[in-house]
Amino acid sequence: MTPAAGEHPPVRLRTKSAHDTRALGAALAQGLRPGDVVLLAGDLGAGKTTLAQGIAAGLGVADHVTSPTFTLVRSYPTTTPTVRTFLHADVYRLEHLGEVVDLAIGELVEDDAVAVVEWGDMAEPVLGRDALSVRLAPDEDEDGRLVTVGMAPSWEPRRAVLVGLVSQWAST
Repeated sequence: MTPAAGEHPPVRLRTKSAHDTRALGAALAQGLRPGDVVLLAGDLGAGKTTLAQGIAAGLGVADHVTSPTFTLVRSYPTTTPTVRTFLHADVYRLEHLGEVVDLAIGELVEDDAVAVVEWGDMAEPVLGRDALSVRLAPDEDEDGRLVTVGMAPSWEPRRAVLVGLVSQWAST
């Protein structure tokens, strides 16, 4: 997530627990709008599903959100007036970028949905042009997470709002 010339550096955040990671996700959700794709990256156990659960909660998803590893994509209704569907995808088991294209996530978010894609770094060549990229890694404290948020240039008009929403987790 190294910024290109003229781009801002990624936003670095730190959470202290799984509950805190969910709260960060809920805060991020407040900055999302229909058509947004969030690509989550990190090793097994890094907190991708936990962050996705927080985003879902922030969008008003009432159902319990679990990793869609075997179903690939799950759809949940939300209670927000603008984002009506939360799509949660997991592309870990896919072997080719063509399979990511076949999921049609880009088309599914066009009307009124937000998509969160676990193992999103694998889908970045297909979905990443206008995506919000979030990388999670364990912190020194095993319950905490280091979270790095990279924004595509299309996010520039919303950058200040998004940074404000997550400022309480800013890493020094």
